[in-house]
Amino acid sequence: METTQQTGEPGAAERRRRELLEAADRVVLRDGPKASMNAIAAEAGITKPILYRHFGDKAGLYQALAVRHTDALLDSLRAALDAPAERRRRVEATLDTYLAAIEARPQVYRFLMHPAEDSHTAERGFDVGLHSAPLLRRLGEELAQVISERVDLGSDGERLARVWGHGIVGMMHAAGDWWLGERPCDRADLVAALTDLLWGRLATAGNREDGPGF
Repeated sequence: METTQQTGEPGAAERRRRELLEAADRVVLRDGPKASMNAIAAEAGITKPILYRHFGDKAGLYQALAVRHTDALLDSLRAALDAPAERRRRVEATLDTYLAAIEARPQVYRFLMHPAEDSHTAERGFDVGLHSAPLLRRLGEELAQVISERVDLGSDGERLARVWGHGIVGMMHAAGDWWLGERPCDRADLVAALTDLLWGRLATAGNREDGPGF
């Protein structure tokens, strides 16, 4: 059983924090939005006060898990955007990467994006809905940066890239959320339909001369 004494070793503290996040991941994969601090502490073999010492409260733990999963998702999205393929195929690959991620770990997605409809939602004042917006904003800003670096949108390109970045993330999130809940079509069909929706001005815009191209 872990004690409440600090080790004084940053490396050890970071390893312990990573172990606790991995324990939290296991509980979230099992329980989804209903994952509680009690269950996570039990999975990690510690008491809840010790878990609070590491993360503060459920909101702090949620934020740490969101950063962990968002970092991994962004790495995958960047790889899809930079793959050696023509532009439409890279757009399709990027959309598919996002949808494949939420399909592979739906409980994690629901934990990050949807409040639980039970008493755990109110645990220490936690409200998932208040915390999911920054995650989506981060994805939007990251995508905007990629668009700005690769596509020549003219003198107002930076502003337009941000509009497109946040708009595309909003589309992916809303369509993916609906699709994950109802499964009205195959993932490939949804990817093709969303790409068709995007395939307007993006298809005809030129690449930036000083950028990596898109």
